[in-house]
Amino acid sequence: MRFLIVGGSGLLGGELVRRCSAAGHEVAATYLTRPGETAGAEWSPLDVRRREDVDALIGAFRPEAVVNAAYRQADWTTTAVGAANVALAVSATGGRLVHVSSDAVFSGAAVRYDETCVPDPITPYGAAKAAAETAAAAIAPTSVIARTSLIIGDGGSPHEALVHSLATGRERGVLFTDDVRCPVHVTDLAAALLELAASGHHGVHHVAGADAVSRYELGLLIARRDGLDADRLPSGRRADSGVPGPLDVRLECGTTRRRLRTRLRGAREFLC
Repeated sequence: MRFLIVGGSGLLGGELVRRCSAAGHEVAATYLTRPGETAGAEWSPLDVRRREDVDALIGAFRPEAVVNAAYRQADWTTTAVGAANVALAVSATGGRLVHVSSDAVFSGAAVRYDETCVPDPITPYGAAKAAAETAAAAIAPTSVIARTSLIIGDGGSPHEALVHSLATGRERGVLFTDDVRCPVHVTDLAAALLELAASGHHGVHHVAGADAVSRYELGLLIARRDGLDADRLPSGRRADSGVPGPLDVRLECGTTRRRLRTRLRGAREFLC
């Protein structure tokens, strides 16, 4: 297949590029500031906020499948309008779209959310992701909306970097004991997204890990895996901190799991 990975220079994008290349697919990838380090892709700069540039790139490459992993947490235009621009270009060329969304679209009021749940965001980033979902589904009705959670790698994710900084005293802060998510390993997530891209499925899918853990427990698991002193990790409650955002958000992935061959491991397994 001809794959285009939008936002290919990030942690998830890089793994998607690597997997596509290893499987023998023709793959192109985009970046905003600098190309990724993964070999095997045709790298192109792209600002998804510029619709004419998105149209030109997708129109020239004419991918069979596009995975949109581009976002910027503090930038509505990139996250929401950019997603609409990608969906419009994909729809115009007849390709298949897999849009990567987030558990940030939920408030946490219900705690458990399956694939039928309607977004109720309480942060600007969550609202932008919810708007992106709406745009992708309306413009490209056969697209896959893949909601995921905290993405963990083998040392390359922001949460892993934070744990290292806290455990070694390079940074001050706390890991919240009441902020619960379903972390997913980047390799499992990438495999699932590419499987969905090659399938006939469409609509909302939840692609998250099997375990619901707090950010503090996740930090302990990372520290122990990496040989750090877990006792040095400071803990606290988000509810007491004044930091806005949902607390306990658990993505129920039952429908998606039944459709996938890819096994979505829990953090207690992939960090053991």
